[in-house]
Amino acid sequence: MASLHLSQIPVATAEMLVRKPVEEVFEAFVDPSVTTRFWFTRSSGRLTAGARVRWEWEMYGAAAEVDVLQLDPNRRIQIRWGDETSGFTQVEWSFTSRGENETFVSVVNSGFQGDGDAVVAQALDSTGGFNMMLCALKALLEHDIELNVVADKAPDAHVRPN
Repeated sequence: MASLHLSQIPVATAEMLVRKPVEEVFEAFVDPSVTTRFWFTRSSGRLTAGARVRWEWEMYGAAAEVDVLQLDPNRRIQIRWGDETSGFTQVEWSFTSRGENETFVSVVNSGFQGDGDAVVAQALDSTGGFNMMLCALKALLEHDIELNVVADKAPDAHVRPN
């Protein structure tokens, strides 16, 4: 099969309507006591503009250092995460109020690095991951159900105690 040339670097996009007020949806991402119920398992602190926090997915033995580049309450969160080895990408959440009890959340992950195959694989993986995370957010905020989709995505990859 012939190698394909990319005319532009792909970005990962995920979007979801959450039937809750924008303040509550935004807070779910900045307050780790809520975020740990639908996404990562541990955080070193609350998201604030200019902060660096550490997010952990303990079941996978994975962690990410997260730099908060911008934080506009109830409107936008922009972070940079990654490492020197795999590279850094940016993630931007946009929150659009659609009335008193609806918020449209958009997530865009950009800046993937590597050859064409690697960039496409990263963008596809990120798109799937952020869509899964938004579904878990929706279930939690709208129905108070913890889906555990992040942990259940790859149960064979869980770190086992020795």
